[in-house]
Amino acid sequence: MAQGTARQGKTVRSRAGRGRSGASDLVPSRRQYLDLKAQHPHAILLYRMGDFYEAFDDDARVVARDARITLTSRSFGRNGRVPMAGIPYHALNHYLARLLAHGHTIAIAEQVSEPGRGLVERAITRVLSPGTVGEAALLPEGENRYLASICPFGDRIGLAWADVSTGEFAVTELSGPRARDQLAEELARLNPAECLVPDDGRADDVEVAHRTRMEHWRFEPERARAELTRHLGVRSLVPFGCEDLPAATAAAGAILAYLERTNPALLPLLTGLRTESIDGWVGLDAATRRNLELTRSLRTGGTRGSLLGMLDETRTAMGARTLRRLVGQPLRDLSELQRRQAVVAGLVARPTLRAAITSSLGGVGDLERLVGRVTQGLGTARDFVTLGGALRAISPILASLRVSGDPALAAFADEIDPCTDVLTLVEAAVEDDPEDGARIRAGFSPELDAAREGAMSTRRWLAGLERRERERTGIKSLKVGYNKVFGYYIEVTRPNLARVPGDYVRKQTVATGERYVTAALKEAEARILAADEEIAALERAALARLTRDVTAATGRLLTAANRLALLDALLSLAVVADRGGWTRPVLEDSATLEIIGGRHPVVEASLEGEAFIANDCRLGGEAPRVLVVTGPNMGGKSTYLRQVALIVLLAQIGSFVPAERARIGLVDRIFTRVGAQDDLAGGSSTFMVEMLETATILRQATERSLVILDEVGRGTGTQDGLAIAQAVLEDLHDRVRARTLFATHYLELTALAERLADVANVHLAALETDERVIFLYAVRPGPADRAYGIQVARLAGLPPWVADRAASVLRGLTEMRSAPPPAPAERELSAPRVAEDGAPYQLTLDGFTPAPSEAERLARALDSLDLTALTPREALDWLFEQQARLRGGNPRH
Repeated sequence: MAQGTARQGKTVRSRAGRGRSGASDLVPSRRQYLDLKAQHPHAILLYRMGDFYEAFDDDARVVARDARITLTSRSFGRNGRVPMAGIPYHALNHYLARLLAHGHTIAIAEQVSEPGRGLVERAITRVLSPGTVGEAALLPEGENRYLASICPFGDRIGLAWADVSTGEFAVTELSGPRARDQLAEELARLNPAECLVPDDGRADDVEVAHRTRMEHWRFEPERARAELTRHLGVRSLVPFGCEDLPAATAAAGAILAYLERTNPALLPLLTGLRTESIDGWVGLDAATRRNLELTRSLRTGGTRGSLLGMLDETRTAMGARTLRRLVGQPLRDLSELQRRQAVVAGLVARPTLRAAITSSLGGVGDLERLVGRVTQGLGTARDFVTLGGALRAISPILASLRVSGDPALAAFADEIDPCTDVLTLVEAAVEDDPEDGARIRAGFSPELDAAREGAMSTRRWLAGLERRERERTGIKSLKVGYNKVFGYYIEVTRPNLARVPGDYVRKQTVATGERYVTAALKEAEARILAADEEIAALERAALARLTRDVTAATGRLLTAANRLALLDALLSLAVVADRGGWTRPVLEDSATLEIIGGRHPVVEASLEGEAFIANDCRLGGEAPRVLVVTGPNMGGKSTYLRQVALIVLLAQIGSFVPAERARIGLVDRIFTRVGAQDDLAGGSSTFMVEMLETATILRQATERSLVILDEVGRGTGTQDGLAIAQAVLEDLHDRVRARTLFATHYLELTALAERLADVANVHLAALETDERVIFLYAVRPGPADRAYGIQVARLAGLPPWVADRAASVLRGLTEMRSAPPPAPAERELSAPRVAEDGAPYQLTLDGFTPAPSEAERLARALDSLDLTALTPREALDWLFEQQARLRGGNPRH
């Protein structure tokens, strides 16, 4: 476990008068606890007492609630009883994970002296917060745990993030009118476990899960720059790309200051600093990540059923983390995407090579976090043996890549440092040990070798002592033994006590005889005990020296681990592509999007061999930029929309795609507005959430964006919703000009294709037979003839009398709409006029037929009645219904 700072690791004994005013009458243990608590007043203090870590006072109440353990109490003499909650020492990590998930910071006070007379000495040995956890046992294997830092600085916003278990340390700086929106997108991508913000309120409006306030002067750019250059051992930040980014520098400096205060043992792992540009990534807001189920399924709540869950065939935990980052951060860099594609293509074409690399990657394991553990000084001899095995597995991987004959694979191998010098050092230092699992190898420490030899010599003398004493005394039953309480002894049975030599000194009486020691035996025992202590100290020193030598290569080791993790992720993409028959898309810097025979990757994988109906999509270039998608519910509209977005996203992480062929002009953003969700806690209804997300798209989308809209305007009245949907569609066509898929049940909108040049209609085909609908899931040109809502309702189990009544109502409405409207006889949907100065435009609704009067409605309904088919009861019911409508009431049931 990581050690705290000198202040945190200070041993605390009982000191009168400390802890709280008027506390001189406190019992020593209570004073000691309060002294330790005062060192970290805002953290939960877990205070080791025997086999438990105890929390007291308000901390106990919090621990009992969030760790879900029993709240008890304890008496501290005349000071009365205080609340107490105890965690068994062997289950500490289990309960720490619960507390960290709730955002708590935890200080752990260990016993640093042996129990005996007087108060046991204790010291705070480590402080954990949600973003500073380096122990693998407390971390999810396939996810990064980020500590983020936000620093608004003038018109700029600095964002820094670090994973203290892998050494990742990066910054970016945002500016301009979209800076806040971009910050929200980055936080959605990183999902930081903890976020540092200045205590002057500059970042209070930023929504984060766990906010930690720090002194605002910690975010001062010049101070932060000095901290960064000192930590990185440089004079300038130019090599790291952030010399002229004061906000980003300030955010990164705050992270260093926070780690220095909470757990400085984590700092050596941050050997570099990466500066990233927001313009290099495809923008994905939180709604899009949720709607496309990139890393989390809405149905299962986990990765199963998500895009990541379908793609993840990685062999290592670090590969799984890298694949998650690829999915969450698509690129806009065409050359880098083509390099990734080339590696995936080389692996797809060589199944034997894939199998060999997969096997070797199993030996690499989680090299990233293993290096992190070693760098923090937590590495044991067993960890170094594991490190040696991981480094040995690299060479076969590189050899396989180089002999493949593929230039892209050979070039990738050249980017991986096998760190053979580190492997040589580790192999010379540690070895497997059948008894202890691992040990320092002979020859690495001459002093340790000498101590071991001395101990072995004494043990050999002890091993022969029993035989020699039997020969000297003639007592054949004499035994030499060892007891943890009494040490080494010579045992003689009662019948042979008369033959005991005079130099034997009686030590203990047992049921079968007496136990003795001799001067030589006592001297040997002393040598053994001293040698064991010396050996333990020398082993610790040897391990510390090995740790220092390996830590000096931390940067190289982490770089190698990063490239191997990327190889694992790309190998996973190749496995999935080969299994699914995916193809390599053509990527280009254009506005074209052409997908032939596209399929939804997750839905297809869930069909377990059942055929998926593939569909085409053409947007931009010579094709229309906007497709209005109509068709029945459950007919496949949402699947079609999402599959297009996922195919584009897969292409822009460097993957093959589920299609016969694809040509994709790179997009800068992917937007989705799908489904009905509310935010009641935030005071937003379903329709308000829909409009907020739609407004975000219209304000932020560009010509290079891909926009997916599903059922805009369905959350309000029909006429309002139709008006909004038309206005949104026209704005996307006239002003934004993004490549857009616009799914709707408002069939009236299909008329826009007749007057808007870049709008076309497609529909999901369906057949109706005996009032039932058969979904074909095939995209066809042109608009749908109807929505098939009643047929879908029947499939859902709507009672037949309700479905029949709905069909009757629909026939009446259809007939009313088909009647000639009042003058003027012809109307057309008018386009909105946009003021040249950018002022809001006024939407006209000239295309909508006025609602008929009650008299007209009644006349048409009466004219449509088939009197020969009506029963007397049905006719009476109809009259009651019409009468109730005229009176403004409800029809009688």
